[in-house]
Amino acid sequence: MNTLASWGKNILLDADIRLDGARPGDVLVHDDRIFRKAFLFGTLGLGDGYMAGDWDCERLDVFFDKVLRAKAYTKLGRLVESVQFLRDTAINLQSVSRAFQVGERHYDLGNALYEKMLGHSMGYSAGYYRNGATTNDEAQYAKFDIICKKLGLVPGMRVLEIGCGWGTFAEHAIKHYGVEVVGVSVSKEQTAYARKRCEGLAFTCVVADYRELTQEFVGSFDRVVSIEMVEAVGPKNFRTYMETARRALKPGGAFLMQAIMGAGTHDPWIARHIFPNGVLPSMQQIATSIRGLFEIDALESFGTDYDRTLMSWNERFEASWPEISALVDDSGKRLYDETFRRMWRYYLLCCAGTFRSRQIDVSQFLFRLSP
Repeated sequence: MNTLASWGKNILLDADIRLDGARPGDVLVHDDRIFRKAFLFGTLGLGDGYMAGDWDCERLDVFFDKVLRAKAYTKLGRLVESVQFLRDTAINLQSVSRAFQVGERHYDLGNALYEKMLGHSMGYSAGYYRNGATTNDEAQYAKFDIICKKLGLVPGMRVLEIGCGWGTFAEHAIKHYGVEVVGVSVSKEQTAYARKRCEGLAFTCVVADYRELTQEFVGSFDRVVSIEMVEAVGPKNFRTYMETARRALKPGGAFLMQAIMGAGTHDPWIARHIFPNGVLPSMQQIATSIRGLFEIDALESFGTDYDRTLMSWNERFEASWPEISALVDDSGKRLYDETFRRMWRYYLLCCAGTFRSRQIDVSQFLFRLSP
């Protein structure tokens, strides 16, 4: 065994993970070059190595839970992280000109793919299992409903949803609470789906960045909601995002934001392959961004429910893989190959393990206007 392989083995042993072991979280190495990738490029090298088939693990969620709890990731190479930190400090990665990248590269991957993975609710954020939900669809609708209740929605209210996904929160709020919803999205595919799903309902959706909202949006809404969209906003723009929500509200209005909370940073592999330009805000960043605009009226965190949500998505994705892998574009070319499958599995299970280890959380903030 070479020096880097010995280094890697010792790091994994510290996390109770064995090379070529038989337990679900153990690692099977196919190509020793994975140790060099991890040494030089940290989590980016580790993830790219998995996509390339350099290593396997029966339960990636267990692997990441163990690695993160043992803080073994701090011993990986930090070259990429250091370069990205310098880049992020100098550049506004979430500028208006870059705002549509996440829509094009992630949310526009194909509605058929997301239907297979997400199920009927099409909820692409943490489900809410705490009220007795037993399936992901139940947990998603429970989440939609608790948001409506926290906002105190009543018939006749006008609601702005910043980042409206596939329109399923809007559909629920309109049908069950009698409100009108105006959605904003950077994804053309999601917008088309949302418009079709909410056809005939009091729903409109515009393809725009939140900073592009026109004068007609100012002071026009009783409530604002944003469900896991703030992760695409970035630290340089948190204040602008909060100001946009504040300007949209009528006097006495309220704003509910659901957010994945972290340390104000991002994982290099996730940023490259899954959510370009994404950053998980810290509690301090949120507190600073709302100063003089909003006060926190209520706060609820339920990160353990996200672990369960992600495991459900992965189960559906794997079960549906034969149908997903058969999907083709207009020219007959396959849309999703085996490399995509490994990438997507790594994404879902890495995130599940990260929530399970409590490295990140998900929270609902109910904001009231500052006096």
